[in-house]
Amino acid sequence: QVQLVESGGGSVQAGGSLKLSCAASGVISSIDVMGWYRQAPGKQRELVAVLDSSGGENYGDSVKGRFTISGDNAKNTVYLQMNRLQPEDTDVYICGGVINSGTYWGQGTQVTVSS
Repeated sequence: QVQLVESGGGSVQAGGSLKLSCAASGVISSIDVMGWYRQAPGKQRELVAVLDSSGGENYGDSVKGRFTISGDNAKNTVYLQMNRLQPEDTDVYICGGVINSGTYWGQGTQVTVSS
């Protein structure tokens, strides 16, 4: 069974930075795409950033130029460096991936940005 474990959430003031990590564990034969989404209560899940197996990056419009996704293939881990955080970035950040041809989600980690 594949599991995604997130870490790195927390609270920060506006303009600050945080770095999230998501590690995939279990028997893994392929990772097609892995990345981050965010979801506020009562709202739809929103793309933050994903990284595909060829190294291609895709970002949500609201985070372009501020967030950077990267990966470590040897560790089956993706990272999300979040800079110039704003109060509107406050959300639960959820790691997701297409792994072994299945879709998996983490539990989510809270990011809170205060003004």
